[in-house]
Amino acid sequence: MNYLVQTSRSLAFAASLALAAWVAQAADMPAAAPVAAPATPAKPDLAKGEASFTAVCAACHGADGNSGSPEYPKLAGQHPEYLVKQLTEFKSGKRANAVMMGMSAALSEADMKNIAAWLSTKAPKPGFAKDAALVALGEKIYRGGVADRQIPACAGCHSPNGAGIPAQYPRLSAQHADYTARELSYFRDGSRANNLTMNQVAAKLNDKELKALGEYTAGLH
Repeated sequence: MNYLVQTSRSLAFAASLALAAWVAQAADMPAAAPVAAPATPAKPDLAKGEASFTAVCAACHGADGNSGSPEYPKLAGQHPEYLVKQLTEFKSGKRANAVMMGMSAALSEADMKNIAAWLSTKAPKPGFAKDAALVALGEKIYRGGVADRQIPACAGCHSPNGAGIPAQYPRLSAQHADYTARELSYFRDGSRANNLTMNQVAAKLNDKELKALGEYTAGLH
């Protein structure tokens, strides 16, 4: 019995020594650095966005983002997330366009966000269609797709009124008809390759259908 008691006391003493050594070691350890809170993203600067747009973009896209030529898209009222995505992909070369690749090369991420935010505050000017027969065809495809060719309705992603869904799906309403038809043709032939879904959908559309969708969405609101 005495042997067991002595052994127990020895173990307890050894444990107390080990605990004391651990406490002393822990006291000498540097305190853990506090975990920094995630930085709050800076809000876009609309004044800087307007200044940058006026200096770099307005000559082609219009003073308020409503371009007067179908060569250049209307940007007023477009989703800022979508615009930043496109500018980023122009800059990286993922979306190929010699003019826009050059224009975006000098823009920082902050510049892009400022420009996009400012454009989103501008009202898009209403568009209009010119060919009633094409409008009817465009509406049919936009709203219902083409079932026998597995072409989905455009409204599913771009919304029934053409307002789009950020960040992947842009506003189409009031866009120049010729611009929309041209971009669809670029998706179809693969020269615009920054959206695989659009490549797959446009590949199933013929020239008349591309033009019809441009006509319909131009007057959509």
